[in-house]
Amino acid sequence: MADMNKDLLTIEPASLCDDREVQTGFYQHYKGQNYEVFRTVNHSETEETMVLYRCLYGDFSWWVRPLAMFTETVIVDGEVIPRFNFIGPELAGHVKQSDS
Repeated sequence: MADMNKDLLTIEPASLCDDREVQTGFYQHYKGQNYEVFRTVNHSETEETMVLYRCLYGDFSWWVRPLAMFTETVIVDGEVIPRFNFIGPELAGHVKQSDS
């Protein structure tokens, strides 16, 4: 019985997000800051899908985050909301930098 319960509780995180995708464009983090998503990339060792993005404040640094984490929801004041909310392909007041 213990072995059966162990199997029921084993969930592979990647299996939860295989069908999820992320659009390129602008997102707002649930804490209020804006980010620009450029593309998804794969981790060189695990092949996990990661989101490549840049913060639009401070040092405008580049980041990667696992797709599963990027697309998950969080609970804020009892409400379920996305960790990153898609704003759109453009952001008012922001000039998109070229890829050159």
